[in-house]
Amino acid sequence: MKDKARRGILNTVLILLAFAFVARLGKPFVLQAYIETTIGNCKNIPVLCAYPAQGIIRQAVEKQSLAGLVRYDFPDMEISMPREFTVIKEQINKVYYKRKPREHAGNVAYLLYERPDFFVDLFPRLKKQGVDNDFEFISRTMSALPQAIDDLTDTFFVVMKTVFTPYLGEENNIKMIQFAVEDKKGFIAYSLCKEANYFDCNVINGRGDFFKVYIKDKAGALDLKKVLAIVSTLNHH
Repeated sequence: MKDKARRGILNTVLILLAFAFVARLGKPFVLQAYIETTIGNCKNIPVLCAYPAQGIIRQAVEKQSLAGLVRYDFPDMEISMPREFTVIKEQINKVYYKRKPREHAGNVAYLLYERPDFFVDLFPRLKKQGVDNDFEFISRTMSALPQAIDDLTDTFFVVMKTVFTPYLGEENNIKMIQFAVEDKKGFIAYSLCKEANYFDCNVINGRGDFFKVYIKDKAGALDLKKVLAIVSTLNHH
């Protein structure tokens, strides 16, 4: 399972082999142009310019926010979700880069879990760039902007931002926040659309476990406050 996850992520970064050649030219505008040519820009991939610019949203979980949630147990994690949602546990074995919606027609949540330091162990060279824990890895990924690329490391995180972000509906509506709730912190990219509300939650808990919760809310019943309450229920077994 670990090898399968490793292969899935590493395959998404093969494009960086080409970046290494381009980076030798030492010009940020060359890297920026290369990203636009090979991946896209903020016009055709709006999430590239989504940025958690509002500061950290801190929320204390109230009992009423947890009312009506049902606990779902999996071998390595648990979460509480509204009863009307289908909850599916996945593993990292293919890229999200996409750009098509999931086939499930109703309310659905997809879950991922990885052990502490999973990402920094996959990419140990990043430690020389100050990325020595998974929260810093996620933070650099979510905050990456193509127009701010200065070197190969910046380019890497722009690529990872497209890899990490699943389908979010009408992407011109994408917003992103940084949050802290109980012992968990992370980032939520979301879009409130006519077709559904989409929430992509990247979460690190106090011991360093990584969780991803991708929610398609077809009924449009969830808001950020409710999603943060759901995130607060994440636990590792």
